[in-house]
Amino acid sequence: MKELVEVIAKSLVDFPDEVVVTESENEKGTLLELRVAQSDMGKVIGKQGRIAKAIRAVVKAAASKEDKKVIVEIMQ
Repeated sequence: MKELVEVIAKSLVDFPDEVVVTESENEKGTLLELRVAQSDMGKVIGKQGRIAKAIRAVVKAAASKEDKKVIVEIMQ
């Protein structure tokens, strides 16, 4: 799932070298934290959070195939 988020984020931003995805496990499932350059934050979130919702939907669909729960958070 980490690689999926990286590929999606890198295709959206102007500075793909600054895209960092960290993966950790907690009691709720797998947590993926996405960090991008400050100037690219709007491109990853989108108007009214539409792109962020789409990223989460794609990851959720891929995770459901493996019977996992994955949470995507966009960090500053």
